[in-house]
Amino acid sequence: MISSHLSVVSLRDLMLVQAVHRHGSFNSAARAMHISPSGLSHQVQKVEQALGAPLFERGGRRVVPTAGGQRLLEQIDAVLAAAEHLQQVARAGEVAFGGELRLGVPASLGPYLLPHLIAPFPQHFPGTRLSLSEGKPRGLLRRLNEGELDAVLAPKVPPVSGIATRPLFFEPWEVMFRADHPLAGKRGVALEQLDAGDATLMTESHCEDILGGGHVQDVSLESLAALVELRGGYALVPALAHERLASTPNIVLAKLKGQQPGREIALYWREASPWHADLQNFALLLRKLAKQRPGLKLADEAAS
Repeated sequence: MISSHLSVVSLRDLMLVQAVHRHGSFNSAARAMHISPSGLSHQVQKVEQALGAPLFERGGRRVVPTAGGQRLLEQIDAVLAAAEHLQQVARAGEVAFGGELRLGVPASLGPYLLPHLIAPFPQHFPGTRLSLSEGKPRGLLRRLNEGELDAVLAPKVPPVSGIATRPLFFEPWEVMFRADHPLAGKRGVALEQLDAGDATLMTESHCEDILGGGHVQDVSLESLAALVELRGGYALVPALAHERLASTPNIVLAKLKGQQPGREIALYWREASPWHADLQNFALLLRKLAKQRPGLKLADEAAS
């Protein structure tokens, strides 16, 4: 509990005390702080009375702290440093997201979308750092709800109380074959041509519902490609990963014909977030980037 005596001391008073200590002279400190020497002396005495201890030895050519004053001056320096940090944090509120956006991204999306986001992000949000966390959509949304993340990119889920959603884009699945698969040479493949028993699927795709079966594996897309290369068969993979996966030896990708299955990606954040306007602008940036990527379709916001 701060005493009533100390509560009347202002940060300005402490800054005047600090100036005397740094300059070693009331006259020099007074000039630096734009105050009269008598006024400065009065304010220093005010602080000393509030603390109940003298800070400086007076009478010599140079003002020096007392033994006890030295320890108190160290604490005064700490108080002023904390006040400066408080001011910096408050000023960061003038920057988008308070200076840092903590974004969660699924591992099946991040490596393929983020390279297109890294360059334009600082142009749209100068002074803001983008901090990234990868994981599974369910875990990322839990961390968002608990306040560990500011926003999450994830496939569309049913509405959650307290969570705002902005639909971004639809990402179709493509078929990934081993190069010797009978369908590997075709540019387009229909779902009816695929044998569900030959499918190797990633956990979050839910493609087994589309195909009526398949071997579900909780692995990365690169590991999924390795499994297809080893076992044969095929896998359904998101279109954004096309370029990276197509460069994998012995792997071939083809588009799906007809009504393409896929996933709709949305941006999620807490409704109580103070960065609501910034997040809306971030969503616009993501939709702009999606519009530039082959294969992606902008989500219908009116239907959300």
